[in-house]
Amino acid sequence: MIYVLAALLPPIGLLLNGQPFAALFNLVLIVFCAIFGLIFHVLLLVPSAHAVIAIHLKREERRHREVVQAIRRYDPPPGYPRWHGGN
Repeated sequence: MIYVLAALLPPIGLLLNGQPFAALFNLVLIVFCAIFGLIFHVLLLVPSAHAVIAIHLKREERRHREVVQAIRRYDPPPGYPRWHGGN
């Protein structure tokens, strides 16, 4: 659902995903692309693409962080080498 919102209302989708600086950058991008999008129509898609990609990357980062925390807490799966890090 967040991806649909990001495609239709990019800054709001980014804000709801917890990315205020990306939302602010997206607003600047919307203004720039609205001006130059009158000549190069493909630029009108750039803010939506930016929001969808930023949300996807943030969700992948969260998922990765959860997996790393689970491995540190419960040990790695069988067959994986043990990690002997300090943190």
